[in-house]
Amino acid sequence: MATHTAVEGTITVGGTGVGSLRSLGLDTAAETIDATTITSTSKINKAGTTSFSGSAECYWDESDAVQTGMVEGTTVVLVWAFEGTTTGDYIYSGSAIVNSVSISAATDGMVECSFSFTGTGALTRGTA
Repeated sequence: MATHTAVEGTITVGGTGVGSLRSLGLDTAAETIDATTITSTSKINKAGTTSFSGSAECYWDESDAVQTGMVEGTTVVLVWAFEGTTTGDYIYSGSAIVNSVSISAATDGMVECSFSFTGTGALTRGTA
């Protein structure tokens, strides 16, 4: 069984990596359509449309064009590479709308930012 550490993970926006990355996430889902008929003795379900959403958290860097370019409402092309980008590593890619941008600071911490995305279209699964 292969395992990976988070240090291998990256997320790119338009082909450029997000700098000072702290964490990344991807959620996928499929709707379920109830196709049960009146004569059915068991519930019958069909797969419906699929969707994905995701997030990235990093230390804020105003000199990072990727971070400053992620503005709510814009569409971006994302590639999530949780295990890295070595040939054969599994990756996920797709277009998404930037839902939210959050920048925060605390007196005893770093300035941090987080971005959330909602997919538009299909999520592609493949390898680097």
